[in-house]
Amino acid sequence: MDSSTVLWFRRDLRTADHPALLAAAGRASRALALFVLDPVLLKASGEPRVEFLHRCLRSLDAELDGRLVVVAGDPVEVVPRVAAEIGASSVHVSADAGPYGRTRDAAVAERVELVRAGSPYAVTPGRVTKADGTPYRVFTPFLKAWLDHGVRPPAGTDASSVEWIRSDIGRELPPGEALPDVRALWEAFRDEKLPDYAARRDRPDLDGTSRFSAFLKWGVVHPRTLLADLGRGAGAKAFRTELAWRDFYADVLWHRPDSARRNYNRAFDRMPLDDDRDRFRAWCEGRTGYPFVDAGMRQLRQEGWMHNRVRMVVASFLVKDLHLPWWWGARHFMRHLVDGDLASNQHGWQWAAGTGTDAAPYFRVFNPVTQGEKFDPEGDYVRRYVPELRDVPGKAVHQPRDPIVDHAHERLEALARYAAVKG
Repeated sequence: MDSSTVLWFRRDLRTADHPALLAAAGRASRALALFVLDPVLLKASGEPRVEFLHRCLRSLDAELDGRLVVVAGDPVEVVPRVAAEIGASSVHVSADAGPYGRTRDAAVAERVELVRAGSPYAVTPGRVTKADGTPYRVFTPFLKAWLDHGVRPPAGTDASSVEWIRSDIGRELPPGEALPDVRALWEAFRDEKLPDYAARRDRPDLDGTSRFSAFLKWGVVHPRTLLADLGRGAGAKAFRTELAWRDFYADVLWHRPDSARRNYNRAFDRMPLDDDRDRFRAWCEGRTGYPFVDAGMRQLRQEGWMHNRVRMVVASFLVKDLHLPWWWGARHFMRHLVDGDLASNQHGWQWAAGTGTDAAPYFRVFNPVTQGEKFDPEGDYVRRYVPELRDVPGKAVHQPRDPIVDHAHERLEALARYAAVKG
């Protein structure tokens, strides 16, 4: 065994169920816990996500009894330097499937041995393929293959799995709050909400979701830890499917890294788009005149989070009612979402725009009024975030008020534009 190694934490900010920690413990008796504040990633993250990251790091530091080393800088320079300072010949990581992460890791691996084990996903991207080895483009057959592939049991690791090196190399972590007890949050959801999850998860007026997306984004908990604890029932099946969607979009990005910035289906590059910054600003600020849309956009700005059903509706409104580029909306989401994840966000937007994988027909145009009436039937969600409508009773709150566009007209315009491309 080596005398020491480095465990470079990225999107795996925990010690439980940690394959890279298991590999590090098998390689060396002592490990230095390192997190690098990468200016490239921080620049692309809005303030809500950065603050949540800091909370995750404080929790991890507490797990490690104050031995987490946090250094700001370019990982290509920082990681080999830190390894050299403690005499480590290897650096252990969870594999990164994103375009930037893959390029960064290749550069680091040229300067120090980089040992990859596990990933932030239940099944590592690229593992689930068709019989001929090609990737899936449609979710439903991917889901079947993903279920057939199965998920490994959780790795038996914790903070005592290795002796952690205490070092003064770097402590560039601002003071503040840590996370709540994530295990207790999960157990409360599992016991109290999971049985009704399938029926309630589409209702933004109800507290029916897990709110675990941000924890999964930063790897505070591993998805297979949750899968191992799901049990049976309709709620468990629905939750398992949502985790499969997360893996699917990561797999799409793995095979098509260009789809983070460009249409997955390049035929839609020909579709004419508008360039109305005033309408975009109204959408961002929740001033479209469609209450369900405005409530979602205001929730995003207030909380750094938005209910998934509402995410689909506001995305459809931007691309099919306002005819604006999906990547404008995707960028706005990544700036404000605490759980902003490149694969899920970009491909969720392409799903809404009809430019991505074949999960959503391009001609599906969400009606922001009927969507509100269906999924917020008493109007409680709208009244929570649109205070000027708090005196409007029941589902009447969903009726447009000085709308910036006419949905019926813009729906036909969207269909005409899409049909011209598809034709």
